[in-house]
Formats: sequence, structure tokens, C-alpha cells
Amino acid sequence: VQLQASGGGLVPAGGSLRLSCAASGSTFSINTIGWYRQAPGEQRELVASIDSGGSTNYADPVKGRFTISRDNAKNTVHLQMNSLKPEDTAVYYCNARTWRNYWGQGTLVTVSS
Repeated sequence: VQLQASGGGLVPAGGSLRLSCAASGSTFSINTIGWYRQAPGEQRELVASIDSGGSTNYADPVKGRFTISRDNAKNTVHLQMNSLKPEDTAVYYCNARTWRNYWGQGTLVTVSS
């Protein structure tokens, strides 16, 4: 499985960004796909994920602000991020889980105060 992430950038606090992750390869084997983030000096943490049945999981800090969606026909997952805060600043990584974890390249999200 290969993952190609896009959509990061610089946005003022309160703004919005949409991240996308396109999967290729053995996509039929993906159970859960989602996003993690890692801020400087911090551990990588789960942001949101969605499983093959459409069930979603969100980290508490992003609940109500971020929405994850999955387009199975296009093998793409999107993360709509609204009401962004400076503490959302991080490198965001797409993750796909089969019998093992796959990671995309990170995309930087910077939220200015």
C-alpha cells in the first residue's frame, strides 16, 4: 500500500484546511485509514480514523472541528479541519492499517495566531 498525502499549508487561527490521502496498491486489504500528527518535540498522536465500515474515531482535541471521510471508489480519505487553532500545528501523516501499518509522507499544517 502506498499513501500520497496533500493539502497542508499555512492558515490563520479560525481558518480551515482539507487534507487528502490517496491510497494505491493493495487497497482492498486496508481495514482502517486515518491521520496522525506530530508536533515538534511531541509524540505522534492519532487525529482521526475511519474503518472499512465507515465508523469514525476522533481524538478529543479535534472533536467537533475535524471531519474524516472516505471515498472507497477513489481510495481516498479526506480530513476537513475547521476552526483551526495554533495547537493544531504539526506534521500530519496518513496511516493505513492492514496486517501492518503503512505511512504516507507528512504534510505540514501551520496555524498562525
